[in-house]
Amino acid sequence: MAETTFIIKSSPHLRHPDSVPKIMLSVIISLLPAVAASVYFFRWRAVVLYLACLAGAILTEAVFLAARKKPLSTLLDGSAVITGLLLAMTLPPSLRLDQAVIGAVVAIALGKQVFGGLGHNIFNPALVGRAFLHTAFPVARTAWIPPVTKISNSATYAAPLGNLKFQNAVAQHTLTPLKDLFWGNTGGCLGETSALALLIGALYLVARKTIDWKIPAGIILSLSVFTGIFWLARPDKYASPLFHLLSGGLIIGAFFMATDMVTSPITPRGTIIYALGIGFLVGLIRLFGGYPEGVMYSILLMNTVVPLLNRSTRPRLLGERRAKK
Repeated sequence: MAETTFIIKSSPHLRHPDSVPKIMLSVIISLLPAVAASVYFFRWRAVVLYLACLAGAILTEAVFLAARKKPLSTLLDGSAVITGLLLAMTLPPSLRLDQAVIGAVVAIALGKQVFGGLGHNIFNPALVGRAFLHTAFPVARTAWIPPVTKISNSATYAAPLGNLKFQNAVAQHTLTPLKDLFWGNTGGCLGETSALALLIGALYLVARKTIDWKIPAGIILSLSVFTGIFWLARPDKYASPLFHLLSGGLIIGAFFMATDMVTSPITPRGTIIYALGIGFLVGLIRLFGGYPEGVMYSILLMNTVVPLLNRSTRPRLLGERRAKK
């Protein structure tokens, strides 16, 4: 009888055809419609801002890889490219290029590499860079220009949420039309203007199961319920839930940032709590905070509780008992 040879290997024993580069490539492809839309609406300003953020992110990643004596081929996983793209998409087209590069450096250095690199960061790197720019250059971060498709006599242009927050747009009947928010014919950050372009990419990610659909669904549900309550009570003061969904960074945040595999929960219950929390915080900040937008801070705040959610919502094993206090 022939002897059977058993080969013992360490885990993981279950493998998936997707790899980090493949997942990153899917995300990059999903962002292309929104990138193309921003270039259409803001022309050369969008192109140079993308190039500045990409250059800053990739070069910073290369410096850290070299300092840690890791192969530069790691750059090919595409994570630095995604960080650069997402950061650029959260910035106004009028931002100075040196400030954009600084934001990209901070995003990679403080948002990712300081924690040990890809897979170890607790915050979304692109949002770390955006938060730094918002703190360091607040005036530049809130200077908007109109898209080339909209005629305006002013050098700067009020973004929809800023118009709602500071100019009482509902009462003055100057709220940005929903069709402009959907198509992208409005001022705002590069990747926050065209809801249609973002949704095309989002559907691609959901269809490929690259992201967990429950996260954006939970965010949308939570924000809609929260803002809907106040809108139904005071439609003369508060904007509709649909306006909040189509304006600002809600769509890009819900589908492309909150769904980051590294910084989002891994348990089913934790995922739901995480998503509902983001939507609630966005509504709370937009309606009652001093800042017209709340997506960035909401995601970063919920990123901080992800380890707690993973631990407290871990499914109990069969026969497992809670430890006595």
